[in-house]
Amino acid sequence: MASRPFVMWPDKRLRTAAEPVAEVTDEIRDIWDDMVETMDAMPGVGLAGPQIGVMLRLAVVDASDARGQAIRMANPVILHASAKLRAHDEASPNLPGFSANLERPRAVTVQYLDETGAQVEKDLVGIWATSMQHQIDHLNGKMYFDNLSKMKRDMLLKKARKRLR
Repeated sequence: MASRPFVMWPDKRLRTAAEPVAEVTDEIRDIWDDMVETMDAMPGVGLAGPQIGVMLRLAVVDASDARGQAIRMANPVILHASAKLRAHDEASPNLPGFSANLERPRAVTVQYLDETGAQVEKDLVGIWATSMQHQIDHLNGKMYFDNLSKMKRDMLLKKARKRLR
């Protein structure tokens, strides 16, 4: 296992939808292992392939207190989302030093391929659900700030561009 470097905003890969995973192989499992190590080193509660330059629909989420409970997912999709929302301060290692408070559905049902290649449906609640939605955004070429109002997004990106100069 190895921690991988992050793709830094505004790299175009962060704005590109990831490709579906055709089959769960040993190579995919190795990528997941690297993703978990990278996520734990942040530390964070989730990571999507494009964040480290892997343009496949791969994600890991571990919002457990003790860690070591990472869910490894290929081709995750949200089947159902609760009407009840939950606010959470979201950030990304691809744009360090910035965050925004977002409201997302409090619970989701997600479908994905697991480490064995089996199709799984799982209900996630709270920070697990928030992180899952955040990772699927990354897989679709979106960043968390895309969910902000235009004014808030423009202010955040103006500050980010200024810092990058």
